[in-house]
Amino acid sequence: MPIIAVIGAQWGDEGKGKVVDLLAEKANLIVRFSGGDNAGHTVVNPYGEFKLHIVPAGIFYAHTVCLIGNGVVVNPAVLIDEVNQLNERGVDTSRLFISDRAHLIMPYHTLLDGLEEEARAGKALGTTRKGIGPAFADKIARLGIRAGDLLDKEALRERLGSVLDYKNAILTKVYGADPLSLEKVYQDYCRYADYLAPLIRETTIMVAEALDRGELVMLEGAQGSLLDPDFGTYPYTTSSSPLAGGGCLGAGVGPSRIDRILGVFKAYCTRVGSGPMPTELADEVGDMIRERAHEYGATTGRPRRCGWFDAVAASFSSRINGFTEAVITRLDVLDTFSRLKICVGYKLNGETIDYFPGSIAALEKCQPIYKELPGWQATISHIRKYQQLPAEARQYVDRLEEIVSCPVSIISVGRGRGQTIFRGSNW
Repeated sequence: MPIIAVIGAQWGDEGKGKVVDLLAEKANLIVRFSGGDNAGHTVVNPYGEFKLHIVPAGIFYAHTVCLIGNGVVVNPAVLIDEVNQLNERGVDTSRLFISDRAHLIMPYHTLLDGLEEEARAGKALGTTRKGIGPAFADKIARLGIRAGDLLDKEALRERLGSVLDYKNAILTKVYGADPLSLEKVYQDYCRYADYLAPLIRETTIMVAEALDRGELVMLEGAQGSLLDPDFGTYPYTTSSSPLAGGGCLGAGVGPSRIDRILGVFKAYCTRVGSGPMPTELADEVGDMIRERAHEYGATTGRPRRCGWFDAVAASFSSRINGFTEAVITRLDVLDTFSRLKICVGYKLNGETIDYFPGSIAALEKCQPIYKELPGWQATISHIRKYQQLPAEARQYVDRLEEIVSCPVSIISVGRGRGQTIFRGSNW
Protein backbone atom coordinates (compact mmCIF):
# COMPACT_ATOMS: atom_id res chain seq x y z
CA MET A 1 0.00 0.00 0.00
CA PRO A 2 1.09 3.61 -0.45
CA ILE A 3 2.03 6.38 1.97
CA ILE A 4 -0.40 8.99 3.25
CA ALA A 5 1.11 12.28 4.44
CA VAL A 6 -0.80 14.42 6.96
CA ILE A 7 0.39 18.02 6.61
CA GLY A 8 -0.42 21.20 8.51
CA ALA A 9 -1.66 23.69 5.93
CA GLN A 10 -1.59 26.96 7.89
CA TRP A 11 0.56 28.20 10.79
CA GLY A 12 0.29 24.97 12.77
CA ASP A 13 -2.21 23.91 15.44
CA GLU A 14 -4.69 22.85 12.74
CA GLY A 15 -5.70 19.61 14.48
CA LYS A 16 -3.24 17.20 12.87
CA GLY A 17 -3.07 15.21 16.12
CA LYS A 18 -6.74 14.34 15.94
CA VAL A 19 -6.49 13.46 12.25
CA VAL A 20 -3.52 11.12 12.78
CA ASP A 21 -5.11 9.55 15.85
CA LEU A 22 -8.30 9.01 13.86
CA LEU A 23 -6.69 7.55 10.74
CA ALA A 24 -4.04 5.52 12.58
CA GLU A 25 -6.61 2.77 13.05
CA LYS A 26 -6.04 1.91 9.40
CA ALA A 27 -2.24 2.40 9.42
CA ASN A 28 0.46 -0.10 10.24
CA LEU A 29 3.31 2.37 10.64
CA ILE A 30 3.43 6.11 11.41
CA VAL A 31 6.50 8.33 11.05
CA ARG A 32 6.84 11.74 12.68
CA PHE A 33 9.16 13.47 10.23
CA SER A 34 9.99 17.02 11.39
CA GLY A 35 10.26 19.46 14.27
CA GLY A 36 10.86 18.58 17.89
CA ASP A 37 9.08 19.00 21.19
CA ASN A 38 8.16 22.55 20.19
CA ALA A 39 5.16 20.91 18.51
CA GLY A 40 2.03 19.93 20.40
CA HIS A 41 -0.68 17.56 19.21
CA THR A 42 -3.78 17.43 21.37
CA VAL A 43 -5.57 14.09 21.13
CA VAL A 44 -8.91 13.15 22.72
CA ASN A 45 -9.74 9.44 22.60
CA PRO A 46 -11.04 6.65 24.87
CA TYR A 47 -7.83 6.85 26.93
CA GLY A 48 -8.54 10.51 27.76
CA GLU A 49 -7.00 13.80 26.64
CA PHE A 50 -3.31 13.89 25.76
CA LYS A 51 -0.92 16.63 24.69
CA LEU A 52 1.79 14.88 22.70
CA HIS A 53 4.97 16.75 21.85
CA ILE A 54 7.20 14.20 20.14
CA VAL A 55 5.57 10.75 20.27
CA PRO A 56 3.50 10.13 17.10
CA ALA A 57 -0.26 10.39 17.61
CA GLY A 58 -0.77 6.82 16.39
CA ILE A 59 0.66 5.40 19.63
CA PHE A 60 -2.83 4.65 20.99
CA TYR A 61 -3.46 1.70 18.64
CA ALA A 62 -2.02 -1.69 19.60
CA HIS A 63 -1.17 -2.66 16.03
CA THR A 64 0.56 0.56 14.95
CA VAL A 65 4.35 0.96 14.94
CA CYS A 66 5.39 4.55 15.62
CA LEU A 67 8.70 6.00 14.45
CA ILE A 68 10.44 9.25 15.32
CA GLY A 69 12.17 9.91 12.02
CA ASN A 70 15.58 11.26 11.13
CA GLY A 71 14.07 14.69 10.43
CA VAL A 72 13.12 15.21 14.08
CA VAL A 73 15.35 16.69 16.78
CA VAL A 74 14.91 14.79 20.04
CA ASN A 75 15.30 16.05 23.59
CA PRO A 76 15.92 12.73 25.41
CA ALA A 77 14.66 14.01 28.77
CA VAL A 78 11.40 15.23 27.23
CA LEU A 79 10.90 12.01 25.27
CA ILE A 80 11.51 9.79 28.28
CA ASP A 81 9.12 11.84 30.39
CA GLU A 82 6.43 11.69 27.70
CA VAL A 83 6.82 7.92 27.34
CA ASN A 84 6.60 7.44 31.09
CA GLN A 85 3.45 9.55 31.29
CA LEU A 86 1.83 7.53 28.53
CA ASN A 87 2.74 4.28 30.27
CA GLU A 88 1.31 5.53 33.55
CA ARG A 89 -2.01 6.14 31.79
CA GLY A 90 -2.14 2.65 30.33
CA VAL A 91 -0.79 3.38 26.85
CA ASP A 92 1.57 0.73 25.46
CA THR A 93 4.70 2.37 24.00
CA SER A 94 6.58 -0.83 23.15
CA ARG A 95 6.01 -0.11 19.43
CA LEU A 96 7.86 3.24 19.55
CA PHE A 97 11.27 3.57 17.86
CA ILE A 98 13.74 6.38 17.06
CA SER A 99 15.84 6.84 13.96
CA ASP A 100 19.54 6.48 14.68
CA ARG A 101 19.98 9.51 12.43
CA ALA A 102 17.71 11.80 14.48
CA HIS A 103 19.70 14.65 16.05
CA LEU A 104 19.64 15.22 19.80
CA ILE A 105 18.82 18.43 21.61
CA MET A 106 21.66 19.15 24.04
CA PRO A 107 21.68 21.44 27.11
CA TYR A 108 23.61 24.13 25.24
CA HIS A 109 20.87 24.24 22.60
CA THR A 110 18.17 25.23 25.09
CA LEU A 111 20.51 27.72 26.77
CA LEU A 112 21.46 29.36 23.49
CA ASP A 113 17.85 29.45 22.32
CA GLY A 114 16.88 31.55 25.33
CA LEU A 115 19.98 33.75 25.20
CA GLU A 116 19.56 34.45 21.50
CA GLU A 117 15.89 35.40 21.95
CA GLU A 118 16.78 37.76 24.79
CA ALA A 119 19.51 39.34 22.68
CA ARG A 120 16.95 40.09 19.95
CA ALA A 121 14.91 42.08 22.50
CA GLY A 122 11.97 43.69 20.69
CA LYS A 123 12.69 41.70 17.53
CA ALA A 124 12.45 38.27 19.15
CA LEU A 125 11.15 35.52 16.87
CA GLY A 126 8.83 34.08 19.52
CA THR A 127 10.48 30.66 19.69
CA THR A 128 9.46 28.12 22.32
CA ARG A 129 13.03 28.33 23.73
CA LYS A 130 13.29 24.55 23.67
CA GLY A 131 16.52 24.46 21.68
CA ILE A 132 14.94 23.42 18.40
CA GLY A 133 16.50 26.09 16.17
CA PRO A 134 20.03 25.74 17.60
CA ALA A 135 19.82 21.95 17.26
CA PHE A 136 18.87 22.19 13.59
CA ALA A 137 21.58 24.83 13.08
CA ASP A 138 24.15 22.39 14.48
CA LYS A 139 22.80 19.68 12.19
CA ILE A 140 23.55 21.81 9.13
CA ALA A 141 26.85 23.03 10.60
CA ARG A 142 27.88 19.38 11.15
CA LEU A 143 28.19 19.88 14.89
CA GLY A 144 25.23 17.71 15.83
CA ILE A 145 25.07 14.66 18.03
CA ARG A 146 22.67 11.97 16.84
CA ALA A 147 20.63 9.29 18.55
CA GLY A 148 22.91 6.63 17.12
CA ASP A 149 25.85 8.23 18.96
CA LEU A 150 24.26 7.12 22.24
CA LEU A 151 25.01 3.50 21.32
CA ASP A 152 28.79 4.02 21.65
CA LYS A 153 29.50 5.84 24.90
CA GLU A 154 33.23 6.16 24.30
CA ALA A 155 32.67 7.78 20.92
CA LEU A 156 29.92 9.92 22.46
CA ARG A 157 32.33 11.36 25.03
CA GLU A 158 34.90 12.20 22.38
CA ARG A 159 32.31 13.83 20.13
CA LEU A 160 30.71 15.73 23.01
CA GLY A 161 34.05 17.00 24.28
CA SER A 162 35.02 18.64 21.01
CA VAL A 163 31.59 20.22 20.49
CA LEU A 164 31.24 21.41 24.09
CA ASP A 165 34.55 23.30 23.98
CA TYR A 166 33.15 25.35 21.12
CA LYS A 167 29.74 25.86 22.72
CA ASN A 168 31.22 26.89 26.07
CA ALA A 169 33.30 29.51 24.31
CA ILE A 170 30.10 31.01 22.89
CA LEU A 171 28.25 30.80 26.19
CA THR A 172 31.00 32.47 28.18
CA LYS A 173 32.57 34.92 25.73
CA VAL A 174 29.51 36.05 23.79
CA TYR A 175 26.76 35.87 26.40
CA GLY A 176 28.70 35.91 29.67
CA ALA A 177 26.97 32.72 30.81
CA ASP A 178 28.48 29.94 32.88
CA PRO A 179 30.10 27.05 31.01
CA LEU A 180 28.56 23.59 30.99
CA SER A 181 30.34 20.69 32.67
CA LEU A 182 31.46 18.01 30.22
CA GLU A 183 31.24 15.33 32.90
CA LYS A 184 27.71 16.24 33.93
CA VAL A 185 26.38 16.45 30.38
CA TYR A 186 28.11 13.19 29.49
CA GLN A 187 26.73 11.33 32.51
CA ASP A 188 23.22 12.65 31.87
CA TYR A 189 23.28 11.45 28.28
CA CYS A 190 24.71 8.09 29.29
CA ARG A 191 21.64 7.63 31.48
CA TYR A 192 19.42 8.60 28.57
CA ALA A 193 21.33 6.10 26.44
CA ASP A 194 20.57 3.28 28.86
CA TYR A 195 16.85 4.02 28.55
CA LEU A 196 16.66 4.77 24.83
CA ALA A 197 19.12 2.24 23.36
CA PRO A 198 16.43 -0.44 22.74
CA LEU A 199 14.36 2.11 20.81
CA ILE A 200 17.09 3.31 18.42
CA ARG A 201 16.87 1.68 14.98
CA GLU A 202 17.67 2.11 11.30
CA THR A 203 14.12 3.27 10.66
CA THR A 204 14.32 3.70 6.88
CA ILE A 205 14.57 -0.09 6.60
CA MET A 206 11.48 -0.46 8.78
CA VAL A 207 9.54 1.88 6.50
CA ALA A 208 10.72 0.12 3.34
CA GLU A 209 9.85 -3.31 4.71
CA ALA A 210 6.36 -2.15 5.72
CA LEU A 211 5.77 -0.83 2.20
CA ASP A 212 7.07 -4.06 0.67
CA ARG A 213 4.55 -5.98 2.81
CA GLY A 214 1.77 -3.82 1.40
CA GLU A 215 1.10 -2.07 4.71
CA LEU A 216 -0.24 1.45 5.06
CA VAL A 217 2.37 4.01 6.17
CA MET A 218 1.45 7.47 7.41
CA LEU A 219 3.75 10.49 7.62
CA GLU A 220 2.85 12.75 10.55
CA GLY A 221 3.67 16.41 10.09
CA ALA A 222 4.39 18.96 12.80
CA GLN A 223 3.85 22.72 12.71
CA GLY A 224 2.34 24.21 9.53
CA SER A 225 3.31 24.95 5.95
CA LEU A 226 3.37 28.72 6.48
CA LEU A 227 6.19 28.19 8.99
CA ASP A 228 8.42 26.47 6.44
CA PRO A 229 11.89 28.10 6.39
CA ASP A 230 11.79 28.41 2.58
CA PHE A 231 8.16 29.22 1.86
CA GLY A 232 6.79 30.50 5.16
CA THR A 233 6.86 33.93 6.77
CA TYR A 234 10.65 33.96 7.09
CA PRO A 235 12.33 34.68 9.51
CA TYR A 236 9.26 34.00 11.67
CA THR A 237 9.35 30.32 10.80
CA THR A 238 10.31 26.98 12.26
CA SER A 239 13.66 25.29 11.61
CA SER A 240 12.70 22.22 9.59
CA SER A 241 10.35 21.71 6.67
CA PRO A 242 6.74 20.85 7.57
CA LEU A 243 5.86 20.44 3.88
CA ALA A 244 5.00 17.17 2.15
CA GLY A 245 8.43 17.30 0.49
CA GLY A 246 9.99 17.54 3.93
CA GLY A 247 8.21 14.31 4.79
CA CYS A 248 10.30 12.46 2.22
CA LEU A 249 13.55 13.78 3.70
CA GLY A 250 12.49 13.44 7.33
CA ALA A 251 11.32 9.84 6.98
CA GLY A 252 13.77 8.58 4.36
CA VAL A 253 11.37 7.71 1.54
CA GLY A 254 11.26 8.65 -2.12
CA PRO A 255 8.56 11.11 -3.27
CA SER A 256 7.11 8.55 -5.69
CA ARG A 257 6.03 6.43 -2.73
CA ILE A 258 3.61 9.09 -1.43
CA ASP A 259 0.15 8.53 -2.89
CA ARG A 260 -2.08 10.84 -0.85
CA ILE A 261 -1.29 14.18 0.76
CA LEU A 262 -3.86 15.45 3.25
CA GLY A 263 -3.74 19.17 3.97
CA VAL A 264 -5.23 19.95 7.38
CA PHE A 265 -6.91 23.38 7.61
CA LYS A 266 -8.80 24.96 10.45
CA ALA A 267 -12.09 26.53 9.44
CA TYR A 268 -10.45 29.79 10.50
CA CYS A 269 -6.80 30.79 11.11
CA THR A 270 -4.60 30.83 14.19
CA ARG A 271 -0.97 31.59 14.86
CA VAL A 272 1.33 31.40 17.90
CA GLY A 273 4.36 33.66 18.23
CA SER A 274 5.56 36.58 16.16
CA GLY A 275 5.20 37.27 12.46
CA PRO A 276 2.54 38.61 10.10
CA MET A 277 -0.96 37.15 9.97
CA PRO A 278 -3.10 39.22 7.56
CA THR A 279 -6.52 38.11 8.86
CA GLU A 280 -5.73 38.43 12.57
CA LEU A 281 -8.67 39.78 14.57
CA ALA A 282 -7.54 41.93 17.49
CA ASP A 283 -11.12 42.46 18.60
CA GLU A 284 -14.04 40.77 20.33
CA VAL A 285 -14.58 38.43 17.37
CA GLY A 286 -11.01 37.13 17.66
CA ASP A 287 -11.48 36.79 21.41
CA MET A 288 -14.72 34.88 20.88
CA ILE A 289 -13.05 32.40 18.52
CA ARG A 290 -10.18 31.93 20.97
CA GLU A 291 -12.43 31.22 23.92
CA ARG A 292 -14.91 29.02 22.04
CA ALA A 293 -12.08 26.90 20.65
CA HIS A 294 -9.78 27.20 23.70
CA GLU A 295 -7.00 28.39 21.41
CA TYR A 296 -4.00 28.19 23.71
CA GLY A 297 -0.73 26.51 22.73
CA ALA A 298 -0.45 22.83 23.68
CA THR A 299 3.30 23.28 24.22
CA THR A 300 3.58 26.78 25.71
CA GLY A 301 0.08 27.66 26.85
CA ARG A 302 0.38 30.96 24.99
CA PRO A 303 -2.91 32.40 23.64
CA ARG A 304 -3.14 31.87 19.90
CA ARG A 305 -3.80 34.77 17.59
CA CYS A 306 -7.11 34.14 15.80
CA GLY A 307 -8.55 35.35 12.51
CA TRP A 308 -10.79 34.55 9.57
CA PHE A 309 -9.86 31.92 6.99
CA ASP A 310 -7.17 33.20 4.61
CA ALA A 311 -7.85 31.90 1.10
CA VAL A 312 -4.69 33.49 -0.34
CA ALA A 313 -2.45 31.67 2.12
CA ALA A 314 -4.48 28.46 1.79
CA SER A 315 -4.18 28.40 -1.99
CA PHE A 316 -0.43 28.98 -1.72
CA SER A 317 -0.10 26.18 0.83
CA SER A 318 -2.05 23.80 -1.38
CA ARG A 319 0.16 24.60 -4.36
CA ILE A 320 3.53 24.07 -2.66
CA ASN A 321 2.41 20.81 -1.03
CA GLY A 322 0.37 19.31 -3.85
CA PHE A 323 -2.54 18.36 -1.61
CA THR A 324 -4.70 15.56 -2.99
CA GLU A 325 -7.32 16.05 -0.26
CA ALA A 326 -8.18 18.56 2.43
CA VAL A 327 -9.32 18.14 6.01
CA ILE A 328 -11.33 20.94 7.63
CA THR A 329 -11.18 20.98 11.42
CA ARG A 330 -12.97 22.98 14.14
CA LEU A 331 -15.95 23.78 11.91
CA ASP A 332 -18.15 23.66 15.01
CA VAL A 333 -16.30 26.67 16.48
CA LEU A 334 -18.15 28.86 13.95
CA ASP A 335 -21.61 27.65 15.02
CA THR A 336 -22.63 30.88 16.75
CA PHE A 337 -21.66 33.42 14.08
CA SER A 338 -24.38 35.02 11.95
CA ARG A 339 -21.88 36.12 9.29
CA LEU A 340 -18.55 34.57 8.31
CA LYS A 341 -15.68 36.09 6.38
CA ILE A 342 -13.10 34.59 4.03
CA CYS A 343 -10.09 36.59 2.90
CA VAL A 344 -10.04 36.31 -0.92
CA GLY A 345 -7.25 38.78 -1.69
CA TYR A 346 -4.89 41.39 -0.25
CA LYS A 347 -4.54 45.12 -0.71
CA LEU A 348 -0.84 45.97 -1.01
CA ASN A 349 0.28 49.55 -1.66
CA GLY A 350 -3.10 50.40 -3.15
CA GLU A 351 -3.20 47.38 -5.49
CA THR A 352 -5.16 44.14 -5.22
CA ILE A 353 -3.07 40.96 -5.23
CA ASP A 354 -4.10 37.31 -5.05
CA TYR A 355 -0.72 35.76 -4.16
CA PHE A 356 1.14 35.21 -0.89
CA PRO A 357 4.18 37.55 -0.88
CA GLY A 358 7.60 36.10 -0.12
CA SER A 359 8.77 39.39 1.37
CA ILE A 360 7.97 39.75 5.05
CA ALA A 361 7.91 43.54 4.66
CA ALA A 362 5.28 43.23 1.93
CA LEU A 363 3.18 40.72 3.84
CA GLU A 364 3.14 42.95 6.90
CA LYS A 365 1.53 45.68 4.76
CA CYS A 366 -1.14 43.43 3.27
CA GLN A 367 -4.73 44.25 4.19
CA PRO A 368 -7.31 41.48 3.77
CA ILE A 369 -10.12 41.72 1.25
CA TYR A 370 -13.09 39.77 2.56
CA LYS A 371 -16.05 37.97 1.10
CA GLU A 372 -18.94 37.43 3.51
CA LEU A 373 -20.97 34.25 3.80
CA PRO A 374 -23.99 33.53 6.00
CA GLY A 375 -23.43 31.59 9.20
CA TRP A 376 -25.58 28.62 10.22
CA GLN A 377 -26.15 29.47 13.89
CA ALA A 378 -26.85 25.88 14.83
CA THR A 379 -25.00 23.17 16.74
CA ILE A 380 -23.28 20.70 14.39
CA SER A 381 -21.08 18.67 16.77
CA HIS A 382 -23.54 15.73 16.69
CA ILE A 383 -23.72 15.50 12.88
CA ARG A 384 -21.95 12.62 11.13
CA LYS A 385 -23.16 12.92 7.52
CA TYR A 386 -22.31 15.81 5.21
CA GLN A 387 -25.81 16.23 3.83
CA GLN A 388 -27.13 16.68 7.37
CA LEU A 389 -25.07 19.83 7.88
CA PRO A 390 -26.99 23.11 7.59
CA ALA A 391 -27.01 24.48 4.05
CA GLU A 392 -24.88 27.44 5.15
CA ALA A 393 -22.23 25.13 6.61
CA ARG A 394 -22.12 23.13 3.39
CA GLN A 395 -21.82 26.36 1.41
CA TYR A 396 -18.86 27.38 3.57
CA VAL A 397 -17.12 24.01 3.15
CA ASP A 398 -17.77 24.02 -0.60
CA ARG A 399 -16.17 27.47 -0.84
CA LEU A 400 -13.10 26.26 1.05
CA GLU A 401 -12.92 23.26 -1.28
CA GLU A 402 -12.77 25.60 -4.27
CA ILE A 403 -10.02 27.62 -2.62
CA VAL A 404 -7.68 24.70 -1.88
CA SER A 405 -8.33 23.10 -5.29
CA CYS A 406 -8.85 19.59 -3.95
CA PRO A 407 -11.76 17.68 -2.39
CA VAL A 408 -12.52 18.08 1.31
CA SER A 409 -12.65 14.45 2.41
CA ILE A 410 -12.84 14.87 6.21
CA ILE A 411 -14.61 17.47 8.36
CA SER A 412 -14.09 17.64 12.10
CA VAL A 413 -17.01 18.96 14.15
CA GLY A 414 -15.55 18.40 17.63
CA ARG A 415 -12.47 17.27 19.51
CA GLY A 416 -13.38 13.59 19.93
CA ARG A 417 -12.59 10.83 17.45
CA GLY A 418 -16.23 10.24 16.70
CA GLN A 419 -17.01 13.88 15.98
CA THR A 420 -15.99 13.51 12.36
CA ILE A 421 -17.68 13.55 8.96
CA PHE A 422 -16.14 11.48 6.16
CA ARG A 423 -16.88 12.35 2.54
CA GLY A 424 -16.29 10.07 -0.42
CA SER A 425 -15.36 6.40 -0.55
CA ASN A 426 -11.62 6.70 0.22
CA TRP A 427 -12.21 6.04 3.91
